[in-house]
Amino acid sequence: MFRHLGKTRNLKHNLRIASLLSLVAGVVNVVGFLSVQRLTTNVTGHFAYLIDEVYKMNFLNAVAIFFYIFFFFLGSFFSNFLVEYISRKSEKFIYIIPAVIEAVILIFIALVEAEYRISSPNLIACSLLFAMGLQNSLVTSISNAIVRTTHLTGLFTDLGIELSQLFFYREKEQVKKLTSSIRLRLTIILFFFLGGILGGILFAKLKMLTLLVPAALLLLGLVYDYIKINLLLLRKKFVSGN
Repeated sequence: MFRHLGKTRNLKHNLRIASLLSLVAGVVNVVGFLSVQRLTTNVTGHFAYLIDEVYKMNFLNAVAIFFYIFFFFLGSFFSNFLVEYISRKSEKFIYIIPAVIEAVILIFIALVEAEYRISSPNLIACSLLFAMGLQNSLVTSISNAIVRTTHLTGLFTDLGIELSQLFFYREKEQVKKLTSSIRLRLTIILFFFLGGILGGILFAKLKMLTLLVPAALLLLGLVYDYIKINLLLLRKKFVSGN
């Protein structure tokens, strides 16, 4: 899921990582909005808010919104910087460390005192946007830009295009490629939606502790990947030994 790259990566791997990370993003999206009334998984809406605040000459608010956008960008930059740096040391940990950092950020925010969250909503929003920028860059890099999990605008655009193409493309390979892509996009949309529902239900009871759930999902995904890879290596070693 995290380790397969290039030609070794297939639809199954992308479906797994899309399911996991879009579920995580769906939870973070709802928890961020309910807790600090900010969009915390993408920056599209923030551009409109930024222009509106500048127009009203509310420059302090405009600066805060600028930092929302900047921290999403910073998370994306930092994620890929880590991937490139680590790849020159050991390919074994290329995608593990950025995912662990994301989980640590979510855990930290989940455990922050309520008084601090109330007094520093902008810092909470920037932290979540950094984590989501990190995740979006990570999954984009892993899947070779096929999977994106933190926002849905582009997904619905691509889904509309591909569904319309089914009426015109009749060759077997073309239909197979289209249906695989449609399946992937529907999976991302579904799990983002499920994550939002889960986040809303849990937030009513757990408040910010809800973020421990996506953090745990990330770490469990990494553990699953680690165990599966090692079992496959043991199996190959056993087969080759015989």
